Amino acid sequence: MIKIRNLSKSFRDNQVLDGLDLDIIDGETITIIGGSGSGKSVLLKNIMGLLNPEGGSVEIDGTEITTLNDEQLLEVQKKFGYLFQGAALFDSLTVKDNVAFGINNMNNAKDIDIDKRVTECLSMVGLRGVEELKPSELSGGMRKRVGLARAIAYSPKYILYDEPTTGLDPIMSDVINNLILHLQKTINVTSIVVTHDMKSAYKVSNRIAMLYQGKIVGIGTPSEIENTKDPVIRQFIDGKSDGPIKVEMGIGL
Repeated sequence: MIKIRNLSKSFRDNQVLDGLDLDIIDGETITIIGGSGSGKSVLLKNIMGLLNPEGGSVEIDGTEITTLNDEQLLEVQKKFGYLFQGAALFDSLTVKDNVAFGINNMNNAKDIDIDKRVTECLSMVGLRGVEELKPSELSGGMRKRVGLARAIAYSPKYILYDEPTTGLDPIMSDVINNLILHLQKTINVTSIVVTHDMKSAYKVSNRIAMLYQGKIVGIGTPSEIENTKDPVIRQFIDGKSDGPIKVEMGIGL
């Protein structure tokens, strides 16, 4: 289980996270929604220990990670797979080497049949026979799926998805959504999804949490969020410019 308490993170004068509390339950898919720049990706990076908060705590399976040294933190980070927003594949490596990248950095890499594991993971995301291709030879949807294959290659307990459907057409977005559901059911992974795509959020989530002004201001099942009366959440999911969430408009707009 992941427990986040009173988490604060700022960049100069910009307070991004401001006393945030959140529990993430083993085996669930929880989706974090919120506007652009609200701190969703910053939250993911704090959960994984890629950023250090100014205050608060992040507890992963009983271990408080904000006080760990680099070696200790690396052991906790091995529990995580991360699907970056743009897939973040290495252009100079083949698909096979991209998927195998994390495995090669594990302590027990010599005990793993890497070729077999790469083939298994690519099959799980619906890709076969692409091992020797380079990322530049793949479509955007295929790159996302290769990134997902890399994220699951070393059997993580948690997968973090940063805007998994951004830049994809509606059909490919649904393919990614179905993969998220499939992985939760088949390998019992706990998933944390960051998105502003409400169609995706409703489909993949056990719970949805709204991040606003540095805090989680509401959390519930997809049905509870869809039918909420909370004015902040209501404005966001309805996609309206009028409401408590103020939008900065440029001169002349």
